[in-house]
Parts: sequence; structure tokens; C-alpha cells
Amino acid sequence: MSNDNSRLNDAVNAARDVKQLGLFASIASLSYVFWVVGGMELVERLAYYGVRATAPIYATTAESEGGLGITMTALGSIFVVWSIIQSLIPVLTGGLSDRYGYKETIFVSTILKMVAYVIMALFPTYWGFFAGAVMLALGTGVFKPGIQGTLVMSTNRENSSMAWGIFYQTVNIGGAMAPVVAGALRQLDWQFVFIACTAIIACNLLLLLTYKEVGKEERLARKAAAVEQTSLVRESLKELANPPLMMYLIVFSGFWFMFMSLFDVLPVHIAEWVDTSTIVSTIWSDGSTPGPIATKLMVLDNDGTRVLPEGLVNINAMLIMTVCFLFAWISSKFKAISAITLGTIMSSGALLAIGGFNYAWFVALAITTFSIGEMLSSPKFSEYLGNMAPRGKKAMYLGFSQFPLFIGWTLESWLGPWMYDRWASKDNISRDYLLSNGVSASEVEAIPIGEAFYRLVDFTGMESLAAQEMLYQANDIGLVWYIMGTVGLLSAFGMFLYGRWMMSLQASIGE
Repeated sequence: MSNDNSRLNDAVNAARDVKQLGLFASIASLSYVFWVVGGMELVERLAYYGVRATAPIYATTAESEGGLGITMTALGSIFVVWSIIQSLIPVLTGGLSDRYGYKETIFVSTILKMVAYVIMALFPTYWGFFAGAVMLALGTGVFKPGIQGTLVMSTNRENSSMAWGIFYQTVNIGGAMAPVVAGALRQLDWQFVFIACTAIIACNLLLLLTYKEVGKEERLARKAAAVEQTSLVRESLKELANPPLMMYLIVFSGFWFMFMSLFDVLPVHIAEWVDTSTIVSTIWSDGSTPGPIATKLMVLDNDGTRVLPEGLVNINAMLIMTVCFLFAWISSKFKAISAITLGTIMSSGALLAIGGFNYAWFVALAITTFSIGEMLSSPKFSEYLGNMAPRGKKAMYLGFSQFPLFIGWTLESWLGPWMYDRWASKDNISRDYLLSNGVSASEVEAIPIGEAFYRLVDFTGMESLAAQEMLYQANDIGLVWYIMGTVGLLSAFGMFLYGRWMMSLQASIGE
């Protein structure tokens, strides 16, 4: 049997579903080092999403209000480079952690990320944010394989579903806390957000003092026994050529395409088209006002009258951080591919719903549905990939998990903001309205980016919400979300076909 056939058989057999431990038994079986890396992931995500969750708002806010004052298309140019670096680095160099040590690569990544936040704080311009994003992407790309490789090495096939579910939960604890912190700080000064993120990520240097690498002796023995170590890039590309692995990664790319729109485009969509004051008025319908705790946790504006966009999107992380372990247990009852397919369908359907309605409570329900789908699919994707990986190449394979992110996020980073500017940007639509109603082109061109809607309100004499609704009804705002949701559904169908293919391969090998 050829080496290629042997590798194919190994991948197929390794990816077979294994019966999982029960809910409490699997939690109890998780080791000390698992909780340490979970803590480091929480800290890293708290800092990362402090910037990532607010970046679209920061970028499109007018310079007069402390933002960058750029278009969504210009922001997309940053996101494209960000996505390429962050997702492609681990694909090609994920094996660095396997070869040189998880602790060492985590340390390097932490320093890189600290530098990134400092750059963003010191240089509040397009190019300053661009440079900071590049450095942050590089640091994140180095960080991921070491953390996830440790997770795989510290768990087994019987508790892997729960391990990945809880790990994903810790990710979203950080992700949920980030908009709360950033939402409060950005109302004071945007630079406070970046300074806080620098201090937060530095905490991982302290957690590294408690970290002990699993399998270090085995790694050192492999290194000592190796006469000549092959190129990591060449070795990675050889593994990627394995058909079950490559097809799995390609099919899941559609999930990441529609998933990243939740962070890249939805905050701006909510800010421009969703009246979130109805959520506040419904909860406090007795005429009372939100207290300071509710104002912070719900990420309300300083007046306590509306939910800021990052607060509504934060339903996603809040839900995952509280109940993801339950959905990890539920998903353990399904075949991995079935759970991924079902979750992708639910998340895709949620985006289609957002395209059809701009009612705040309906958008909140759609984000909840999206989150349930994410909890069923995303952790299971990483678990399946980790199980497929040969021993000694866990971090490399978990680095490969960034390959579908590279495809999906890169395409979305370019197309998502571009489509939004083309069909849904309130600033652009307001400019078109002014032009079509007699305002000269020179006057419209002179309006700073982000301020055209305010000019429209003055021009028409309408209330802001009435003018907003007029523009929403007259334009195809939901088209962006219909496209995003359709891509997700195509990915789900592809995953279904992949599952059927894998079952046939497993049956043929079993014979």
C-alpha cells in the first residue's frame, strides 16, 4: 500500500466518531493544564474582541466624533490583510509549536499582540490602525496552534466533545466581557480601549508561569532522534494534500464566510438601521430607568436609552459563555458531521432573517438562533480536526483549522463591506437621496464621511427615526444578508455530502 493510501486510511479511521463520557464525568476528567490554557484563551479573547467587536464602529464613526472617518470599503481593505495574515500564518507554521514548544510560541505571540494594541493607541489614523491590525493578526496567528495543540494533547477521544465545548465557552467569556469593557471606555475616548487591551493581554505573561507543556519529553525526544528536520511548510503542504482533510477544510470555508459578517458588518447594520431603544423601553416599560449594572452589562449608551450595536451582537458571546457546555453535551449525541451541518443551517437561517426584518427584538432573536447554530458546529469542527490529526502533529492540524477561516474571512472581508457600501450604507444612501432631491454634487462631496445622514435630516426636517425608516423601506438593505445566508446554506449542503463520502470510505476500509 502506498504512503498516500496509508495516510488516507489513517485520516479516515482517526475521524471515526467515538462514544463520549457523560456530562459530569467528562467535565471531571479534564486536566489542570486544560483549565490553564482555557484561562489564557479567555484573556486573549477579552483583549482581541475589545478591538475586533468595535472596529467597524470605530472605523466608520466620523473624525469629529473620535473615529477614523473611513468607509466600510476602506475598512474592508484592512480586514482583508488582517484575515490573510491571521489565518494563513498558522496553516503554514502551525508545526512550529509541535517542534519548538507550545509555551515558547505563546510567549512570542503575547509580546506581538501587546505591540499591536500600543500602535493602535498611539496612531489613531487609517495607517496606524492598519499597522496595528497587521501586528495583531500576526500575534493571533502564532497564538492559536500552541493553545489548541495543548488542548488536544491534554484530552482524549472520550472527553473531546466536552473539552472543545468548554474551551469554546471560555473563548466567549472573554468575547462577552470585551464589548462591555470597550463599550464603556469608547464613550470616554477610543484610545482607552487600546490601552486597556494592552494591559489585559499582558496578563497572559503571568499565566504562562503556571503553564506546563503536555508531552514535552516526547517532543524533545522526537527532536533529538531526528537526523534532519524537514521544512515545516513542505511538511504542512504534504499533510494538506490528504483528500479527507483538504475537502473538510474547503467545505467549512462557507461557514466562516457568513460567520465573520456577524462581526464585520452587523454592528454597522444595527447602528444604522435598527432602533434598539425599543429593547430598553420594553424591559423598563413601567417608566423606570436602567441602573448602572444593567447599563454596563447590556452595553447601553450613557443616557441608558438604547443598546449600543456591540451590546446587541454580544448576545452571541453571552449565550455561548453560559450554556455552551450544554450544547457540547447535546452535540456529543450526534455524529460530528451531522452536528456541524445542523448548526450551519441554523446560523445561515438567522442571517436570512436579519435581512428580512430590522426590528430590534427580532434581530436579538436571530442572533440567539445564530449562536445556537454556532455552538453546535464550530467546536465540533475543531474536535473532528483534532481527532483526525496524527500524534505529534496536533498543533499543525489545529493550525490547519485556520485555512477555511483564511478562505471564508478573506472573501468576506472584501465582499462584505463592499456589498454593504453598495446596497446598505446609510451614508451612501443619504448622499444619493440628497443628490436626487436637488442638492448639488459639490455640496454632497464636501460632507465628511459619516455625516451625510445628519445633513439629510436637516434637509428634510424629518425626525431621525422617520428618515431612517424611509430610507430602509426604499432600498434593498437586506440583500447583503440574503447573500451571506445563502453561502452558509451551500456550506451546510457541502458538509452533508462530505459526511456521506466519509461514511462510504469508512465502510470500504472496514471491508
